[in-house]
Amino acid sequence: MEASRQVPLYETERIDDLLTHDLKIIQSHEVFCFSMDAVLLARFASVPKRGKVVDLCTGNGAIPLIMSTRTPEAVFDCVEIQERLYDMAKRNMELNSLSHRIHLHHGDVKNAVELLGHGCYDLITCNPPYMPATSGEKNINEHKALARHEILLNLEDVIRVSSRLAKNGGKIALVHRATRLIDIITLMRQYDVEPKRMRLVHPRRDAEPNMVLIEGMKGGKPELRIQPPLVVYEQGEEYCEELYEMYYGKRDSLA
Repeated sequence: MEASRQVPLYETERIDDLLTHDLKIIQSHEVFCFSMDAVLLARFASVPKRGKVVDLCTGNGAIPLIMSTRTPEAVFDCVEIQERLYDMAKRNMELNSLSHRIHLHHGDVKNAVELLGHGCYDLITCNPPYMPATSGEKNINEHKALARHEILLNLEDVIRVSSRLAKNGGKIALVHRATRLIDIITLMRQYDVEPKRMRLVHPRRDAEPNMVLIEGMKGGKPELRIQPPLVVYEQGEEYCEELYEMYYGKRDSLA
């Protein structure tokens, strides 16, 4: 990859290391920074070697940045409604010299089909707001509230729009709370997306899962493969070997 370019940084912003392929990412504590969920989804989704991918609710663009390292030829579109995050994501692509492959669109996910086209994509990914608008105490920070709560976009919106964006046989991959699994499967089938792969994420071996990674196929036949669970912390506060490698590479390569 080319050396990172110089891009403007605004007040409270910093540049963090994505810890893969020399990628960098602009973040700020004032908005919702990417988390483990984004990393897991970017590694779980069936990224095509070539073709078209769209990331909905892209935030600062962490998911398409990571997915771009898995394929040399696929091109990416990203949709983000919050202007500040859209601008940050755009600068992240410039920072990493990836603007030619990863294209940002400022708009509402509910209008993504009109914006991007019907049935054009091989893969749609989304790390959507997890919490219903009526549940829990909303964060007083508007950026974080919109990222966490279904204020502007709910799960049905995500799956309905994703189904319309996908080619027949295209994949739709989501990360969400494990407690919403039945809702996800029900809505996928309602919108002609057949769940094909699933993986549950447990914080510790003796804890119930708190996240689910799930991928469906537009117009697919019924057959769900359940992958082995991912246990984040095997011992104490140390990541399991698989997760450690996602972030840092193999341990013996860091000598």
